Amino acid sequence: MPVTIPEPAVPPRRVLMGPGPSDADPRVLRALAAPVVGHLDPWLLARMGEIRAMLRTLFGTENRATLAISGTGTSGMEACLANLIEPGDGVVVGIHGYFGERLAEIAARHGGEVTRVEAPWGERVPERAVAAAIDRVRPKVVALVHAETSTGVEQPVEEIARAARAAGAFTVLDCVTSLGGVPVEVDRWGIDAAYAGSQKCLGAPPGLAPVTFSERAIAAARDRRRPVAGFYVDIALLERYWDEPHAYHHTISSPLVAALHEALRIALEDGREARFARQRALHDELVRGLARLGLGLLGAEGTRLPMLHAVRVPAGVDEAAVRRELLETYGLEIGAGMGALKGRIWRIGLMGASCTPNHVALCLAALARALGKDG
Repeated sequence: MPVTIPEPAVPPRRVLMGPGPSDADPRVLRALAAPVVGHLDPWLLARMGEIRAMLRTLFGTENRATLAISGTGTSGMEACLANLIEPGDGVVVGIHGYFGERLAEIAARHGGEVTRVEAPWGERVPERAVAAAIDRVRPKVVALVHAETSTGVEQPVEEIARAARAAGAFTVLDCVTSLGGVPVEVDRWGIDAAYAGSQKCLGAPPGLAPVTFSERAIAAARDRRRPVAGFYVDIALLERYWDEPHAYHHTISSPLVAALHEALRIALEDGREARFARQRALHDELVRGLARLGLGLLGAEGTRLPMLHAVRVPAGVDEAAVRRELLETYGLEIGAGMGALKGRIWRIGLMGASCTPNHVALCLAALARALGKDG
C-alpha cells in the first residue's frame, strides 16, 4: 500500500520557563548540530575527559569517578542507587515531594528495605528526624533530594550526611535541579554519590546525567556480593569507557556530549559565584513581580529555590487555562503541579539560558494579561 510521507518535523519556537528543560544558549545549539562522530573517536574521548574536569568543579569534588551517563536525571538516580544497594540493604529516604517518592520507589525495586522520613510537600524534611532514623535503622544508604523540583524547596543536607557517615552509611544526593544554579559541595558536605541532569541549570538538551561517586562508594560498588542489577548503569563498566582503556560499553550520543561540553564551558566562563549571584538576583526580581500580581509562593521564605518557583494558583483560577493561554499566545511554557500539588501550583523555572531579565519580564507580563491584571 502507498506510504504517506509526513511533513518535516519542525518544532515550534517555545520560551521554556517550566521545571525543565530550559532554553539552550545558541552556542549549545551550534555544538548540538556539529557532525556526528563515533563513540570511540579520539576527538570525542578528549571532550569527555574535559567534561569530567568541568563537572568536578560544579559538583565541588575531586572524585575521579565523575562522568555523564546516557539518559535523563532518572538514569543518574538509578545509577547511584543500583550501584550501592543490594537486596536486603537498609535505605533511609527523605521525602518532601515527588522526586523523594521516586527515590524510595527505585530503592525498593533494587531490593532495599526502605524507611521513609517524610515532610509535607512544600516543607523541608527535618534533619533531626532523618538523623534519628539513621541511628535507629543503621542503613547502608541514605538518599535525599537537594532541590525538590515538585515543590521548589531546598533541603539542607550537611548534617544528615554527617550522621550517615557516622553510622557507616552512604549518602546519595539528587542535584538534578540544583547543579549549576546553587552551590553543590559534594566533598565538603560528605556526599558519597550525586547525580544531576543536563537540561536544567546547565542549559543543555536532555539526554545526559552527570554523576559523581566517592572513592568509598566506588569501593563498595566493586565489593558487592552480586553484580549491579542494571548493566547500563554499572559504574565500574562506565568508568572503563570514560577512562582508560575506553572499553566499549554503549554508543553514547556525540552531539549530546558536544552540547553538554559547551554548556559547561559557558557555566565556568560565568564563574560559579557570579552565576549563583545572578540566579539569586533574578529570582528576587521574579518574586517581587509575582507579589505585585498578588501571587504567593509555596514554602517558607529562606527555604525556596532560586531556580524553581512553586506559585500558588489563586482561588477560582483555572490553572490549566492560564498555562494554555501562555503557551498559545506567547509561546511561553510553565509547568503544572505534580502529585499532591496537582492543580494547586504553577512551576516557573529560571534555569540555563532561561535565566535572564528578558525571561522574567516576559513571564510577568504574560501572566498579568492571562490573569486580567495587565497594568
